[in-house]
Amino acid sequence: MKKKQMYLHRSADGSAAKIKRGYDPKFRSTIAYRATLPDMMEAAHDAIQGANVPIQQVGIHNFKLPLKYRTKAGKTLTLETSVTGTVSLEAELKGINMSRIMRTFYDHKDEVTTGEWMGRVLKNYLRKIESKDARLKIAFSYPMVRDSLRSGLSGYQFYNVAFEGVMTHDGCYRRFIHFDFVYSSACPCSAELSEHARDKRGVYTVPHSQRSKARITIEEVEGKKIWIEDIHALCLRALQTETQVMVKREDEQAFAELNGAYLKFVEDAARLLYKEFDADKRIADFRIACTHLESLHSHDAVSVICKGVAGGFKADFMDFGSLLC
Repeated sequence: MKKKQMYLHRSADGSAAKIKRGYDPKFRSTIAYRATLPDMMEAAHDAIQGANVPIQQVGIHNFKLPLKYRTKAGKTLTLETSVTGTVSLEAELKGINMSRIMRTFYDHKDEVTTGEWMGRVLKNYLRKIESKDARLKIAFSYPMVRDSLRSGLSGYQFYNVAFEGVMTHDGCYRRFIHFDFVYSSACPCSAELSEHARDKRGVYTVPHSQRSKARITIEEVEGKKIWIEDIHALCLRALQTETQVMVKREDEQAFAELNGAYLKFVEDAARLLYKEFDADKRIADFRIACTHLESLHSHDAVSVICKGVAGGFKADFMDFGSLLC
């Protein structure tokens, strides 16, 4: 059988590839050479495929870089950060230059990350990409030292945090903070039934409890500052039963007592958090989503509550799968 000619590789009969491949490490592009490179942004209108409509968000997701964050105590932490940056795209444009979004972040990478920092980044890449609307979300794991309940030990607890900013074509800028708080939830019904069994029949039982998570999304009052540590403190004051880092036997016993003192359904958790966040005058609006990963059932118990500000957050959270912990 005659051997077929290969295009990119040497053929079985020994003949050379039709197309030569190679990389020249010595080649350097010049300004003149770069000016000749084709740019899809300059493609004719008929190069656009599909419907002739604008796109509300287009950009990059999970672009990683180390960013600086300031703690409430004044220290600066450098943390690995996942960036999502998008802009709007007009109907007559083929696409955006994705690398410009990334380069914009590198222009600001040595600055401390704040809400004002996000506003500058958004303005920058709106100008460079010539878009009307832009969104930015940066997600990171924030470490805080937490003390044990009784043994005097301490260790790092890590919190999933995200800063989000939205800039519209009329110059309106809104910014949000997302914060995940993991806690234990001991069931009030199970506790009552356990005590009934012990009282009436002398039966030893173990009331069920579960690892649970609340995701808090807040919008600050303009001109006010709330720290990540402050959000954590509000969650802790509301729920009390944060999961522990360093534990000896006396700490485990203390945690059992703590859960017994602060029994809660998922409905209780939402209302307890609402009370704390609603009372803080630095917070203009908030939404709270809770999930209790049931040990009794094969499904989870969930709740969502919002402050109820006109035109603000709605209790429309449905991504409970992201609250698994």
